[in-house]
Amino acid sequence: MQVETIRLEGRSPRAAAELDTRIRVARAALGQRAVILGHHYQREEVYRHADFHGDSLQLSRAAAEQEAEFIVFCGVHFMAEVADILSRPSQASILPDLSAGCSMADMAEIGQVERAWKELGTVLDPEREITPVTYVNSSAAIKAFCGSHGGTVCTSSNARRVLEWAFRQRPKAFFFPDQHLGRWTGHQMGIPLRDMPVWDPALPMGGLEAEEIRRASILLWKGHCSVHQMFQPIHIERWRAAHAEGRVIVHPESAFDVCEMADHVGSTDFILRTVKASPPGSQWLVGTEINLVSRLAEEVRSEGKTVEFMSPMVCMCSTMFRIDPEQLAITLESLVAGRMRNRILVPEDTAASARLALQRMLDVS
Repeated sequence: MQVETIRLEGRSPRAAAELDTRIRVARAALGQRAVILGHHYQREEVYRHADFHGDSLQLSRAAAEQEAEFIVFCGVHFMAEVADILSRPSQASILPDLSAGCSMADMAEIGQVERAWKELGTVLDPEREITPVTYVNSSAAIKAFCGSHGGTVCTSSNARRVLEWAFRQRPKAFFFPDQHLGRWTGHQMGIPLRDMPVWDPALPMGGLEAEEIRRASILLWKGHCSVHQMFQPIHIERWRAAHAEGRVIVHPESAFDVCEMADHVGSTDFILRTVKASPPGSQWLVGTEINLVSRLAEEVRSEGKTVEFMSPMVCMCSTMFRIDPEQLAITLESLVAGRMRNRILVPEDTAASARLALQRMLDVS
């Protein structure tokens, strides 16, 4: 479907207060016809306007439960796709800025995955021996692939439960696109690192020998989150030297050695719950996207807790940051005026298989 993206270059900047008012006025005019979903990584000026906040699993569930005519997703492209897949045909999923994508999701293209599946077929029978599992940070086409090949979807909060389900179906799993979440989850399940080789889609047979494929429990796609790769063990070592009683908590998209050094590893929701439940005066080093970390630091400051961002370099998710207050205001005002812009519409043949994969995830969760 062709959609219009309004370019904002060259416009004079509007005051934050004026944009905030425009959003609130348009939101009030739409009433129950619209719902705004906001991921934890969104900038505060946008996040505050969301009706529902959460991580990928929470927002997937919220999308499936909405009655509103318009689902305005303040997140990235794959999230709006999930909302379209799980919503009714009479509902529309809208992304305020079409350039809000996900570099990790782009690391696994459907053509690459299909070619890998065929290559695996020269060594074993993938339809009987491998359950494909994709992280929710992936395209609708990848989710549809998993759905049509007996597989499913996972999030960072349910990856272990999903992989346990996958192993009940078939003896091996093919996990994409984030190798780090797959590796950490497999490690927590007791799978040796040597049995979780990395499949490089740029190389024939993923760069693996036939015996490595036969021995593998989990084949890990060579993909990663650029934000979470900024975190390094040296950041933790330096912080611990100055904060002997402090605690370290990281997202499982971080590298294995970072997760190993942390006191806690979990999803964005897990990070929020753990820090908020900690005793007053606690000190925390947090390894995840900076908008979440900054917001959390403000929320717990009154309890004497300190929350610090792990990397000495600011590394926000640049694609999450693309949705700004002006884009949200224009999106809502267009709906008030009877115009829909930036609708995300997944073809039904793709949506049907992706819906099957997502439903398997929701059932397991």
